[in-house]
Amino acid sequence: MFATFKQLFKSTNKDLLHRVLFTLFCLAVFALGNAITVPGMKAITNDLGFLELLNAMSGGGLKQFSIFALGVMPYISASIVIQILQMDIIPYFKELKEMGEEGRTKINKITRYIGIAFSFVQGFVYSLMFMGKGYPAMDYLKISIILTGGTAFLLWMGDQITQKGIGNGVSLIIMAGIVNTLPKVFIDAFQALIPGASNTTIGIISFILFVLLYIVIIVGVIFVQEAERRIPIQYSNRTSSSYGGRETYLPLRINSAGVMPVIFASTIISLPTVLTYFIKNTKVLNVINTVFSTETPVGFTIYMLLIIIFTYVYTFMVLSPDKMSKDLNKSGGYIPGIRPGTETKTYISKVLSRITFLGSIFIAVIAALPIIFSATTKLPSSVRIGGTSILIVVGVVLETYKQLESSVASRNYNKR
Repeated sequence: MFATFKQLFKSTNKDLLHRVLFTLFCLAVFALGNAITVPGMKAITNDLGFLELLNAMSGGGLKQFSIFALGVMPYISASIVIQILQMDIIPYFKELKEMGEEGRTKINKITRYIGIAFSFVQGFVYSLMFMGKGYPAMDYLKISIILTGGTAFLLWMGDQITQKGIGNGVSLIIMAGIVNTLPKVFIDAFQALIPGASNTTIGIISFILFVLLYIVIIVGVIFVQEAERRIPIQYSNRTSSSYGGRETYLPLRINSAGVMPVIFASTIISLPTVLTYFIKNTKVLNVINTVFSTETPVGFTIYMLLIIIFTYVYTFMVLSPDKMSKDLNKSGGYIPGIRPGTETKTYISKVLSRITFLGSIFIAVIAALPIIFSATTKLPSSVRIGGTSILIVVGVVLETYKQLESSVASRNYNKR
C-alpha cells in the first residue's frame, strides 16, 4: 500500500498526482458547502431517528440543514428504482441494458433526471417536516429548489471527479460525508467517557476499548468484504498451459450486495415514520412507532428480516446464476464435474445461496451494532459503533485503492 502511494510522487506520475489533488479539492468544496446552512433555516437540534443514516451519508449536512443536506441519496434512490425496472418490469429499460455503452449512457441520463425529481420531492417533504406549517408556499418552494440545486451540483462534481479525478465520483462524495462526521464521533466519545467519568483511569480505559473495538470492526468488515468463494473453471478450447498454466475461477463474494440491502430496508421502514410528522391520530402514531421503530423489539426484528431478504433479492438480481451459466457456455467454459446448462445454473445458485446467507447475517449484524450500542450505553446518540457508514467507507476505500494501484502498475508497465 505504501509503495503505491510513494509512486504517486514520482515525476513520471505527475498526471496521476494531479488527479488525486483535484479529487481532494472537490471533496474540500463538499465539506465547505456542508457548513453553509440554507437561508432562513436553523441547524436541527433534536434527534433525527431514522434519518441518522441519511445524515451520516450527507456528512452531517441534514443536521446542519446545509445546502447539501440531501447529499446524493436521491440519485442512489433513483439508481435502485432503475435497476429494479431493468428486471423485465419495463421492456424499454431491459433493452437499454442490453445495448452496451450507448444503453448505459441513456440509463445514466434517465437516472439523473429521476434523481433530480426525487431530490425536489424530498426537499419539499423536509421543508414541511423541519419548518412546520403556517409559512407561505413560496418559502417551502424556495428551500426545495435550494436543496435540489445542492444535489444537482454534487452530481456534477461527482462527474468531474470521475472524469478528471481518480474515479468513483458519487461514491467518494458519500464516503467523504461519512468521514467528515468521524472526528465528532471520537470527540463526543472522549468527552462522555473521560471528563464525565467518576474515575479518570476507568474513563481512559473505556475510551481506549472504544477505539480498539472500532478498529476491530473495521478489520472485520475488510476481511468479509474481500472474502470470496472461488469456483474453478476450465475451458474446452484452452490447454492446461494456457496463460502460464494459471487456473481460472468464478469469484463469488460473500457480500456481493454491499450496502444496498440496508438502504432498501431503511427506506421501507422509514416511509411510515415520515407520516408521523403529518398524522395527528394517536392510535395510528402508536402503531407506527411500535411496528416501524428500530428501537422497539418488533421494529428491530422487521428491520433485520428486511435486510436479510433484500440481501438475497439484490444479490440474485446482480449476479444472475442463469446469466453466468449462459456466459460460461458461450465462452466454452465449464465447472469440473458439473454439466453445462441447467446443472451449472443449479450449482451456482446453491453456492450463491449459501454464501449469501453468511453475507446477509454479516450485513444485519453490522446494521444492528449501532442500534444495540445506543440502547445499552449512556453515550450520546452521535457516538455509534459499526453501522452502514463503515461498510460504505471500507468498500469505497478498497475500490479506490485498487484503481490507484492499477493505474500506477499500468504506467510502470508501459514505460518498460
